[in-house]
Amino acid sequence: MAKLIYAAIASLDGYVADAQGNWDWCFPDEEVHAFVNELERPIGTHLLGRRMYEVLSAWETMDDPEPLMRDYAEIWRSSDKVVYSRSLETVTTARTRLEREFDPGAVAELKAAASAELSVGGPHLAAQAIAAGLVDECHLLLSPVVVGGGNAALPAGVRWDLELVDERRFGNGVVHLHYVSRSG
Repeated sequence: MAKLIYAAIASLDGYVADAQGNWDWCFPDEEVHAFVNELERPIGTHLLGRRMYEVLSAWETMDDPEPLMRDYAEIWRSSDKVVYSRSLETVTTARTRLEREFDPGAVAELKAAASAELSVGGPHLAAQAIAAGLVDECHLLLSPVVVGGGNAALPAGVRWDLELVDERRFGNGVVHLHYVSRSG
């Protein structure tokens, strides 16, 4: 059975975007970007909310000369994607299918059948997967900024017992915290 992994870059106060929807404060430097590439490399299927998909779909055609960016683009292109959206008309990337509703049972079946790890991207979709008890690991990359509100990285009103299994501090002040779910 594959693991379902949630990873997010967040502010120190726990937001992936501020109250105006900005996330420019969390752009990773080379050290963090290389680390994120290694986190993403074993992922075979990304489960994405619409907004996260729209942001990440730029990697489909990105032809950046910088090696870390090019590497991430290849990681993105080589994975399958499932986008959950009621409003998106169509998907624009290869290896991508559109689902209208998040179905915890179908995701559990996908985990059971998968030969590579799965990730869930976008805090709203992740909140549904966390609440359903489907997320096995959580990677938080906390940026050294407090934004005071916005789009929360973790769901409110959900208890999730975790065990810290690793941490790392980066030169730019970002801290990585790796947790595993105690319920799994």
